[in-house]
Amino acid sequence: MKKGGDLLDKKKVLKSIKDLPDKFSLDDVVDRMIILEKIERALADSEAGRTYTLAEAKKRHAKWLK
Repeated sequence: MKKGGDLLDKKKVLKSIKDLPDKFSLDDVVDRMIILEKIERALADSEAGRTYTLAEAKKRHAKWLK
């Protein structure tokens, strides 16, 4: 099992599922859960100060921006 910081909140998952239309595919649910997990991880990173300014990001990724 994943460590506590990597787990999704059941209430947020259920709300996300309730927002789906009455008929949906398994892919729709999986896509929503992946997006929800990525958002939660990004928010945790931001709260922990694990972010870069735009200038820092451009400098770190300069080789791909050419």
